[in-house]
Amino acid sequence: MRVLAPERRVDFAAIRKDFPIFQQKAHGKPLIYLDSTATTQKPVAVIEALTHYYRTYNANIHRGVYAIAEEATARYEDVRGKVARILHARSAHEIVFTRGTTESVNLVSNAWGRKNVGAGDVIVLTEMEHHSNLVPWQILAQERGATIRYIPFDGRGKLDLSGLDRLLEGPVKIVSLTHMSNVLGTVNPVAEIARRAHAKGALVFVDAAQSLPHLGVDVQQLDCDFLAFSAHKMLGPTGTGALYGKREHLESMPPFLGGGEMIREVKLEGSTWNEVPWKFEAGTMNIADTIAFGTAIDYIEKIGFHAIAEHSRGLVTETMRALGEIPGVTIYGPPAAERGGIVAFTLDDIHAHDVATVLDHEGVAVRAGHHCAMPLHAKLGVAATTRASFYVYNLPSDIEVLVEGVQKAKQVFHR
Repeated sequence: MRVLAPERRVDFAAIRKDFPIFQQKAHGKPLIYLDSTATTQKPVAVIEALTHYYRTYNANIHRGVYAIAEEATARYEDVRGKVARILHARSAHEIVFTRGTTESVNLVSNAWGRKNVGAGDVIVLTEMEHHSNLVPWQILAQERGATIRYIPFDGRGKLDLSGLDRLLEGPVKIVSLTHMSNVLGTVNPVAEIARRAHAKGALVFVDAAQSLPHLGVDVQQLDCDFLAFSAHKMLGPTGTGALYGKREHLESMPPFLGGGEMIREVKLEGSTWNEVPWKFEAGTMNIADTIAFGTAIDYIEKIGFHAIAEHSRGLVTETMRALGEIPGVTIYGPPAAERGGIVAFTLDDIHAHDVATVLDHEGVAVRAGHHCAMPLHAKLGVAATTRASFYVYNLPSDIEVLVEGVQKAKQVFHR
């Protein structure tokens, strides 16, 4: 993970005022939103950027020579440069816009995987993967006759790398793993794993859906071959995100989808493809939301990734301390200093959905269930957890309401 220099002191209470959703109430109480791992709320600037596009320069990109079409194209491509900058990519040509992390994984598992993975080959994943970084590889392995191996995690929620060399033996083609678990908050040592995987000739795909918003990432420091994230988890709109890929890999991959924009020339006898990254952007892309995501990047950069990481760590530290004082609460994952802004827990034998329902009536929005990580929960030995996750608009006062709500749930179900 890139070590970022400290930025100026940030007034997060003032930042919260930029988010109009917090002007409303839930069940007559102030809304306390603690589900940012699922999706983040949007500041006014992002909402206005979205509507501004539709009001003033709504046009298709890369095709028109009239003024508003050229403006739309310029603003869309400007975001590609912003994404390359925050990822520390070598070139904007290494950034492919997609609908988000899930589509990015599927793009690579199909376009790269079907070309490079065959019978007897090996794919290495971890036991803590989100379904989006698990199911596409399972489909590929089944189709191609490949085998999947899994890096286990220990009782502290950290990857056990003691057997990694053994897992990397043989025809391992790719290691695909999450940078930060969406349940445990664990920040995985991607750079070390990438170094060891590359030494065995394997590529590395990184799911940065959680890590980029909270910590920032440097793809050159991680030395990953591919990395994916979703805009909606970092203050941007839904339905857009990006795939980073080293240019040599993107150049060698066939297209994922066929149609307009991804072609150079079409004849009845056959077609040739556009250069990267446009080779992977078929049809009319999500122009408005991508442009608005550029505004979200600007907003986050003004705060600073270091400040966001420190803010999240402070909230997680206090949450784990306060919840840990409630008898019957079990918190999963590593210590606060070793995780991102996520705390998943159980309360006695009370189902996570019941805990979340009580919290909802207190105005607190949390996620309950398996969080699209069923194998991880099976390893933990629980069907579901309650998850509180934080971002730039959360304050210490939110934790107080959360803790009071958990105590109330205990009283309701243990009368």
